[in-house]
Amino acid sequence: MYNQTNIQITSPSFKNNGSIPKKYTGFGEDISPAFQLSNLSSKTVSIVIIMDDLDIPMIKAFNHWLIWNIPKSETIPENIPYGSVVPSLGNAKQGVGYGRNRYRGPKQPVFIRNVHRYIFRFYVLDCFLDLDGNAKKANLLNAIKGHIIQQGSITGNYQR
Repeated sequence: MYNQTNIQITSPSFKNNGSIPKKYTGFGEDISPAFQLSNLSSKTVSIVIIMDDLDIPMIKAFNHWLIWNIPKSETIPENIPYGSVVPSLGNAKQGVGYGRNRYRGPKQPVFIRNVHRYIFRFYVLDCFLDLDGNAKKANLLNAIKGHIIQQGSITGNYQR
């Protein structure tokens, strides 16, 4: 791990610790939000995003989305297409989060009424990863070990 400053993550879609608009949830269009990254290292090769729900009882974090091999960019567009490979994003790869190779936004069951926190963790790597679309969060976390240059996160809230 390099001794670099962390990246700053913002989103035009929601403020850090603010509410995630319905558009980005399973109750709306269920599309991925856009992000802005600042303070990226000159050594950046690729970017990883992992989105988790932090408020599922008895589970530390329920994974909603995994995407890696995003080429260095200060802008991550909204509405990243479905599929294990994303040609429009430099052939980035999406693993299996929430059972699918795609972004899956907040969509709590009808009996859950409390606010849930959704964290989007960003990892800046010094390489591209050789993982296929069947990879899950544990596989991805194992693969990034020793390659993280910087990291940062942004958290959004959603209540049904």
